[in-house]
Amino acid sequence: MGEAKSRVVKVEGALRFVCMVLAAMTAMLMGLNAQTKTVFFIQRKASAKDIEALWILTMATAAAAGYNFLQLLRCIYLSVQKESSCCSNRAVAWLCFVLDQAAVYAIFATTLAALQGAMIALTGIHSLQWSKLCNIYTRYCVQVGGSLFCSFMASLALALVALVSAYRLFRLYPSQAQPVTRAHR
Repeated sequence: MGEAKSRVVKVEGALRFVCMVLAAMTAMLMGLNAQTKTVFFIQRKASAKDIEALWILTMATAAAAGYNFLQLLRCIYLSVQKESSCCSNRAVAWLCFVLDQAAVYAIFATTLAALQGAMIALTGIHSLQWSKLCNIYTRYCVQVGGSLFCSFMASLALALVALVSAYRLFRLYPSQAQPVTRAHR
């Protein structure tokens, strides 16, 4: 494998490791987050399953962490392998590109939906008689905020991975330089 290809594989592997860690942190922070409070002699428990968008974010980030783990294994295999037949396969490059794009959009969309649900829990909606929850479940809301931050960082890292994936795909196609004529000057 050439020096430039080896460098691209190493950068992609490092980015995928960061994505995997951030997505796993988000899933664990959100999925394991719960707080129980006694309100008017009734014990109430707040968890990610109370707001469906938070639960969907938990599942999506867990899936993204698993996907990036598998892609990290592929990067490790490519860095160890002497021949780079897999690097020049257009079908594999297209599959990785499409899956990376889907992962970015899915994590970003679920993060925004979870942020909207968290804002409703933070501020409430008086016209619908939904009360604020974060003044009761303070620790829970702080951990939701931390997991949303990790999720935003994961989506940014996934966007960088998608850029590397696009680079690896489109370098497989030759450039078709147009001859310069007087009409184009």
